[in-house]
Amino acid sequence: MSTFLIILLVLAGAAAIAVFWVIGLYNGFVTFRNRYKNGFSQIDVQLKRRYDLIPNLVETAKTYMAHEKDTLEAVIKARNMASSARDAVAGAPASAAALQNLNQAEAGLTAAMSRFSIVQEAYPDLKANQNMMQLTEELTSTENKIAFARQSYNDAVMNYNNRREMFPSSFIAGMFNFTEAQLFEVSNDAERTPVKVQF
Repeated sequence: MSTFLIILLVLAGAAAIAVFWVIGLYNGFVTFRNRYKNGFSQIDVQLKRRYDLIPNLVETAKTYMAHEKDTLEAVIKARNMASSARDAVAGAPASAAALQNLNQAEAGLTAAMSRFSIVQEAYPDLKANQNMMQLTEELTSTENKIAFARQSYNDAVMNYNNRREMFPSSFIAGMFNFTEAQLFEVSNDAERTPVKVQF
């Protein structure tokens, strides 16, 4: 076998190894990206459930809280804004702007629900209503599921971002435009307070 042929085979082997290495890294990025998108899908399911429960909660409270129309309307408005923001993120989970809008809408919903909880304290009959107690229990359960889903999503985002920032995979991430994923986080301490629903 001639020296030229040996060199050619070594170069072809090195090129094949490099190609398989790039393919492996690319497929790894796709896997990690799909994991965080799936993580958001889990959040999405629970957010939709919460948004579906809130109108029922408001409808049940309406008969008892007739003089609190502004509070009830604020809750529904905040719920609708959060639901629209959720729809935008569901269509593009990698969009940092859409996720930030959802975080802000969620903060508005949390504030409206807090006001609702404070106002409803003045209505003991409402607190004793069986439908209200059941809706509250479902809402609390949903809030817990959202918290777990957010944690899972943020873990998946962290793994993806770590992989795209580490050497040498950072070159492949840049070459194939794997952009940074955004965490689902609250932006200020006031938003860190959980929704308190007490009946």
